[in-house]
Amino acid sequence: MSERLEDARPDGRPAIVWLGFLAMCVGMFMAILDVQVVATSLPTIQSALDIDPDQMSWIQTAYLIAEVVAIPLTGLLTRLLTMRWLFVVAITLFVTASAGCAASGSFGALVAWRVLQGFSGGTLIPSVFSAVFILFPDMRQALATTIAGVLAVLAPTVGPIVGGWLTETYSWHWLFLINILPGIASATLAARFLPRQAADPSELRHLDGLSLLLMAAALTALELSLKEAPTSGWTSAYVLSLLAVCLLSGSAFITRTLRRGRPIVDLGNFGDRNFLVGSVLSFILGIGLFGSVYLMPVFLAFIRGHDALEIGVTMLVTGIAQLVTAPVAVALEKRMDARLLSAAGFALFAIGVGMSAFQDPRSDYDAMFWPQVVRGVAIMFCLLPPTRLALGTLPADRVPDASGLFNLMRNLGGAIGIALIDTIIYTRSEPLGHGLLARLQAGDIEAATFVGAPAEIISRHSFDADTMATLDPLVQTAASVQAINEAWMVVAILTGCALLSVPFARRPAPGEDRR
Repeated sequence: MSERLEDARPDGRPAIVWLGFLAMCVGMFMAILDVQVVATSLPTIQSALDIDPDQMSWIQTAYLIAEVVAIPLTGLLTRLLTMRWLFVVAITLFVTASAGCAASGSFGALVAWRVLQGFSGGTLIPSVFSAVFILFPDMRQALATTIAGVLAVLAPTVGPIVGGWLTETYSWHWLFLINILPGIASATLAARFLPRQAADPSELRHLDGLSLLLMAAALTALELSLKEAPTSGWTSAYVLSLLAVCLLSGSAFITRTLRRGRPIVDLGNFGDRNFLVGSVLSFILGIGLFGSVYLMPVFLAFIRGHDALEIGVTMLVTGIAQLVTAPVAVALEKRMDARLLSAAGFALFAIGVGMSAFQDPRSDYDAMFWPQVVRGVAIMFCLLPPTRLALGTLPADRVPDASGLFNLMRNLGGAIGIALIDTIIYTRSEPLGHGLLARLQAGDIEAATFVGAPAEIISRHSFDADTMATLDPLVQTAASVQAINEAWMVVAILTGCALLSVPFARRPAPGEDRR
């Protein structure tokens, strides 16, 4: 296996290799973009297909569960199909599923196609990041990682504006139809230009079906519990049952996997100290990145009343800052210690997240501009150096498995981060509202200014039924803003915790990452 992966790095015609890699990046971008454009237009899809409101979230949940199960299987599928054919098959299935989603006339059909779409899309991200370290020599890896990283974090940023524009200009079907032409082009170029390798059908004979089922059960139960916990409660019977299934099946999977000579996922990669630290950083980045991309639309939609297109325009600031910073990140990543850059990146990202924790009900584009700039500048330093730490010193035959685990950690961090954010918003809004009302009744001018309450009402100290009818919506909105601010601060603190893990990484020995 090692020899086959080493042979994947061609010595000549680098332009051909770049064409194949860029084709993979396009496919990955479409898969990530798909999640966000659909999220912004769920109400439109719900209305068009007459879906019950309590079932609407399954359109996204079905995709995310299938995706998180597929991600760690990337190494196995790479060994079975080769990197080239795994990507071609995955993007072809993704395009087919996208067409199926667009043609769906019922909720059941749409969810079924979303499962296939999520499973096929789940292998695309780790495939691209493993290709960086398989296809390119060390001097080109920073640039390749930057291209992949920019597209990976740009897709969620531009997703709201793309989704809003497509829905308002055409119809919800185009949320899926936009995947077809780029997907076909990506598959064609990848099949033509990616290196040819020999497949290994013996992987099927050694496939551990029980381990696969245990892994799928653990990840599915975890995703479902994180989805339900904020609304049902973390101690509800349903959530506790799901967490128990996750714990038991996950423990059985880990025990069984570590004892097998050819496991479906090589958990031994976590024995490499730099990979472990890089995975921790990837997990924390998932909390910060997914959390910030989630919190901004929540605030802009529910507090400011903006539509998807307006939200997308506001969030473009992060993407532009990220693009401007990318060349600087590439230059520094080649010259500086990955540990130092990682620490600087996460410190800056935590500051950018924390800057958003001081919003009021009137905050809008101007108040969000500089926090987005800081986060956009930091993102590439939170992605490139940790990727180098995690994957840059591993042998080539371990990279596909390691890339799957590395990307899984980011997705799990994002899922846990969003569940934590929802829990804060759901549980803290009401007590914060009571606290604001008590301060208003005590004549607190600072609270009145924050809430936006008319000064004459506060000065009268008269809180009759008419006054309360005027204040109630203002207080509820202000309480939601305070809860969102608390969520921002918690995410900032968790992001800052990444700095604690960086010193445990070791500096690669000279030539160690020059595979």
